[in-house]
Amino acid sequence: MEAKPADLQSSTLPVVGMTCAACVRRVERALTAQPGITAVEVNMVTERAGVQYDPAVTNLAALAEVVEQAGYAVPTADQRLAIGGMTCAACASRVQRALEKVPGVVAATVNLATAQASISYVPSVVEPSVLAAAVEKAGYEVLTPTAEQGVADVEQAARAREQETLRRRVRLAVGFTLPIWLLDMVPMLLPGGHAWLHSWLPMEVKYWLLFGLATVVQFGPGWDFMRRGWAAVQHGAADMNTLVLLGTAAAYSYSVIATFAPFLLPEGTAHVYFEASASIITFVLIGRYLEAKAKGRTSAAIRKLLNLQPPTTLLTRGGEITEVPVAQVQLGDAILIRPGARIPVDGEVTEGQSFVDESMLTGEPLPVDKQPGDEVVAGTVNGTGSFTFRATRVGQETMLAQIVRMVQDAQASQPPIQALADKVVAVFVPVVLGIALLTFGIWMIWGPVPALSLALVNAVAVLIIACPCAMGLATPVSILVGTTKAAEYGILFRRGEALQRLHEAEVVVFDKTGTLTEGRPKVTEVFVVDGFEEDAVLAAVAAAEQHSEHPLAQALRKAATERGLTLPAAEGFSAQPGYGIEATVGGQAYHIGSARMMEEAGLSLAAFPKGPAHATQVFVAVDGRPTAVIAIEDQVKPGAAEAVAALQAQGRRVVMLTGDRRAPAEHLAAALGIDAVQAEVLPGDKAAAIRDLRAEGTTVLFVGDGLNDAPALAEANVGVALGTGTDVAVEAGDVILVQDDLRVLVTALALSRATLRNIKQNLFWAFGYNVSLIPVAAGILYPAWGLLLSPVFAAAAMGLSDIFVLGNALRLRRFAPAGGSGND
Repeated sequence: MEAKPADLQSSTLPVVGMTCAACVRRVERALTAQPGITAVEVNMVTERAGVQYDPAVTNLAALAEVVEQAGYAVPTADQRLAIGGMTCAACASRVQRALEKVPGVVAATVNLATAQASISYVPSVVEPSVLAAAVEKAGYEVLTPTAEQGVADVEQAARAREQETLRRRVRLAVGFTLPIWLLDMVPMLLPGGHAWLHSWLPMEVKYWLLFGLATVVQFGPGWDFMRRGWAAVQHGAADMNTLVLLGTAAAYSYSVIATFAPFLLPEGTAHVYFEASASIITFVLIGRYLEAKAKGRTSAAIRKLLNLQPPTTLLTRGGEITEVPVAQVQLGDAILIRPGARIPVDGEVTEGQSFVDESMLTGEPLPVDKQPGDEVVAGTVNGTGSFTFRATRVGQETMLAQIVRMVQDAQASQPPIQALADKVVAVFVPVVLGIALLTFGIWMIWGPVPALSLALVNAVAVLIIACPCAMGLATPVSILVGTTKAAEYGILFRRGEALQRLHEAEVVVFDKTGTLTEGRPKVTEVFVVDGFEEDAVLAAVAAAEQHSEHPLAQALRKAATERGLTLPAAEGFSAQPGYGIEATVGGQAYHIGSARMMEEAGLSLAAFPKGPAHATQVFVAVDGRPTAVIAIEDQVKPGAAEAVAALQAQGRRVVMLTGDRRAPAEHLAAALGIDAVQAEVLPGDKAAAIRDLRAEGTTVLFVGDGLNDAPALAEANVGVALGTGTDVAVEAGDVILVQDDLRVLVTALALSRATLRNIKQNLFWAFGYNVSLIPVAAGILYPAWGLLLSPVFAAAAMGLSDIFVLGNALRLRRFAPAGGSGND
């Protein structure tokens, strides 16, 4: 169908790089050939391309891509907005659609978990204020940061306010709903309860009390549901707020009529359903509050990353040392780093020597020797030495700032998860409304006397039977029980979506150090030449290393202690940074260190015992003679091999990513039966590797424990962090394994599968149950048998649906991992 002029959209694209008339024609041809284009005008002087297009066929992002493919640039700007008021996937979709419709917006992504919108737009076409106005027009709030705040800070403050508001609403709702249950529902459970109650509390007075209590709940804690539900209807997109609005408004309104104007209703139908309206609001509010508390605290991970940069540092200028804020550091400044200090910016060492803990960057436990000419990175921690370095990257150009951006971009790029309940509701609510209206019309036209009352009763019965209680509980109750059960096994879920999606992982990617291994170097073997004893050599080496600050010295001393060796006296200790140490033990001269140290001393490496290539090797020479090689390795965690085997038995592909050297990485992978290995990988490469796997159309689960794993944890479909790892990794993960045992991951996958199956059963029952009873509520049995589903029975049927959903969800409490007993 041809687009009408009113449907067409006009916009202007800035085009950079046109230098002649041929360039103009090339851009015009490229745009004109694009489907949906109705008019094009390119001006080389103003560097603008005016286009008129059919938005149903193409969009500004596609047009910008066409221009760039023709060899020219379309400059765009990026904007992040913190958005308040989004409560479900339908909300995020509505905001995204509103932004995409703004002329000049090239692309927009709205992330429900972070409550942020990432927008790419053409500055010459649209102002940032227009973007904010589009969000507000859609019914949501744009949270504006102050000069001292960032978007993440605003989002955190908004979440705190949301939690406090929901907490107050829950307290108020529960406080006024409990008396309703005591007056109306509890007597139903006791033989003769209603008769006893009405003997001292007249029915009319009870109705007035119920009306007063329910009114407070309906227009107090429930007002936000009504406001948002109506806003959703106005924008043509139903959500769970709409269901709450319909169900509670129908039950409450009918009950008000039954209380104050019962003569309008057919005889025997003047019943009240105040408990239904109040209970729906209370239950859904409790679910909202728990959800608000459990939402991923992604901004906390980013704040922890930013806190790795110290607020001040020491500059050396003109021979004087001055403490200045890190923000004032400029390229080329000389910075003094004292023992134990955190490095403020990236740079190159110019004077001094020390060992620097770079585990936040590489994940490896051994500090790295830094000498003049070596690079240092912001956020890493200096050891016991002192050095001066020259700033080479500051501000947003440091490696730490890039890691922060990677975490933010990965979180923003993940599309919001469309919950099953929201998908059902999007279709279910309009259909229910249509059926209720149709029911009212049919009874008004063809129904017996009194037609109006019967039409009202049956239309309300349709709305009550379609009440969202069961559908609203279907997902959160299963998740609540599932996450509680998971906690018993030491599995913590940040979001319900992670519990639902965990089992879908087709590829499981493991970090190496600290995840598959212990993360602590340990002496595994001592190789000696003939004429020397292992214990004697190890004792002498440990004695010599007593004064060494090198990380490997701890492993050597610990090995001697574990063997119960007595250490001889050592003297004449001296260290050669980057090479090793020298000392006299038992009157013999010991040289202990790297292969480079032995070669510098004129010793042939071929004369030493041959140690494993995958291990870190410490060479020992006594009185100038090759004596021993000590192998030091990181140890495999108990249960890691079993976990890998179990994952592979389930048909999942297992991959290992590590910043370690290729030899030890491949050795470990072979021991664990892992085929795919990527070694010597930096944090950016880890995130890129995860991104490449996702690009293949696979669902990727990443398991890590280090700060350097944060970008990959955020990039993966599901990130699993070990609770024994760094705070940043824990904050960036969707799932946290409290126990340092990878076999728990297999249990988490099984529990995820069981929970999702339980959710689907609940949704099927809630949806199927309502669908099957809606025709009965509408009166389909009346022509043949004269039967009507009174709103009383509709409410009872709604209650049975709730009981089934709750009972089915509680079955998850019997879950047991493979090999145990119980229902999974």
